[in-house]
Amino acid sequence: SEGFSTNLTFNGGSMCTIVMLCASSLPIFQRRDNNGRLSMCSKLCYAIGGAPYQITGSALGFFLQIYLLDVAQLDPLYASIILFVGRAWDAVTDPTVGFLVSRSRWTRCGRMMPWILISTPFAVLTYFLIWYVPPVEQGKVLWYLVFYCLFQSLQTCFHVPYSALTMFISMDQKERDSATAYRMTVEVLGTVVGTAIQGQIVGGAIAPCLPGDLDVLDNGNSTLLGSDFNITHISLDETKQAYLIASAVICTMYVLCAAVLFLGVREQEECGRLKTEPMSFFEGVRMVMGYGPYVKLVMGFLFTSLHTHKQPNKLFFMTSYRLLEGNFALFITYTLGFRNDFQNILLVIMLSGTLSIPFWQWFLIRFGKKTAVYIGITWAVPFMILIVCIESSLIVAYVVSVAAGVSVAAAFLLPWSMLPDVVDDFKVKNPDSSGHEAIFYSFYVFFTKFASGISLGISTLSLDFAGYVTRGCSQPDAVNLTLKVLVSPAPVVLIFLGLFIFKTYPIDEERRQGNRKLLQEMRESDQDSETESTELGSAV
Repeated sequence: SEGFSTNLTFNGGSMCTIVMLCASSLPIFQRRDNNGRLSMCSKLCYAIGGAPYQITGSALGFFLQIYLLDVAQLDPLYASIILFVGRAWDAVTDPTVGFLVSRSRWTRCGRMMPWILISTPFAVLTYFLIWYVPPVEQGKVLWYLVFYCLFQSLQTCFHVPYSALTMFISMDQKERDSATAYRMTVEVLGTVVGTAIQGQIVGGAIAPCLPGDLDVLDNGNSTLLGSDFNITHISLDETKQAYLIASAVICTMYVLCAAVLFLGVREQEECGRLKTEPMSFFEGVRMVMGYGPYVKLVMGFLFTSLHTHKQPNKLFFMTSYRLLEGNFALFITYTLGFRNDFQNILLVIMLSGTLSIPFWQWFLIRFGKKTAVYIGITWAVPFMILIVCIESSLIVAYVVSVAAGVSVAAAFLLPWSMLPDVVDDFKVKNPDSSGHEAIFYSFYVFFTKFASGISLGISTLSLDFAGYVTRGCSQPDAVNLTLKVLVSPAPVVLIFLGLFIFKTYPIDEERRQGNRKLLQEMRESDQDSETESTELGSAV
């Protein structure tokens, strides 16, 4: 791993030097204002760097499952294997990349940026190939499995360093919180863009369903899609082409966002230098998993985020949000019967979330982050229950989508706003240990993606057992019941489990402010020591 890290640093450093010499002549990329604080331009450039992860994540999260089933026409069992193995592999690569990043040497543009720069072109290539249907029937499963895993690995090389970059753009908590709010606003907007691009382009060429005798479909025990049932004249080849066009547009945006991040953000070298000897991989695992506040934060957010998108983000919240995200398109299409409107409903959720980010930023500053967690996450529960209890109504579906978007915004903002607090708390408790930020962030992303893979795998298998009909214009009643369970009762239970665990999270506002003062005193003490050493050396 040390040789790999060194090689990456050399290549990345050379590339950084060339690009940054060009960027230095552009006055638009002003990284600090006249008072030495992060400029709005720098915060925006940093925030834009988070868009590729969310744009591709929303497209994959909302559409990959239905794409594999209805366009690639894979058996639900094989689709579930692809989704689970891909997410599990992605999760495994996170701590590995985090470990390698932590051992990377400092270059002209830092330790994080070379990873982002080098991984981008390969990531967009593999993403595009995910949405291509190979002409060979026998190799389809292997094709999607290989390119899905490759893309997840390459995106990890982008997202883990980007996530850890939060700790290196500023040493001030307020500046980091402000930059995180910018980031979450852009990331939620990224989900809007991803959902809009994929949904609107693909929505104009929806894969044709296969109407048939309902008795044949499920022994007479099926539900027709009402007025939305008609025989489309759009061919399957046109649908495949639409997915390729959408992926090409998203790939272009991925590259543009990465370029803006690279040109507009500079790591602080004094924060990025390693001051201690690099630890081994397993020492890093023990360090992260042995730190109580970190474990409680991750476990609390794990269950709650599995019911929606991301992502990148949060364990109990993680599990519940991911269950909802992966099955919501199918739920809207088949259970509610809005085959031609599901992409617009998803878009409304993301737009509502984008507009709600500033409110939650104000709320967490005014009332504290833990209070924001309790209010923001539980806000979605009544609407998750309502959507499965009412009769199919397009107006009500849109109203519920607007309300649900408010909770989605909280689920995006809060975990990434609270994780730096845990890292600061660790620094206070372990003042002689530094340079491990990437390990904390990578394991956080690891648990998020691993939980996501489990939820998607289980949900797809559940649909298979319930008798899901590939490209069917209707589904058996057992499938509709399964979808209702996956988008409401299961996520609600996971949310409350996550909130129960989150009550034990020890970092409140008082402790957070205390850590801020202690870290400032530690930095001032280090500066005084360096000044004294310099003066002594000059005297000698």
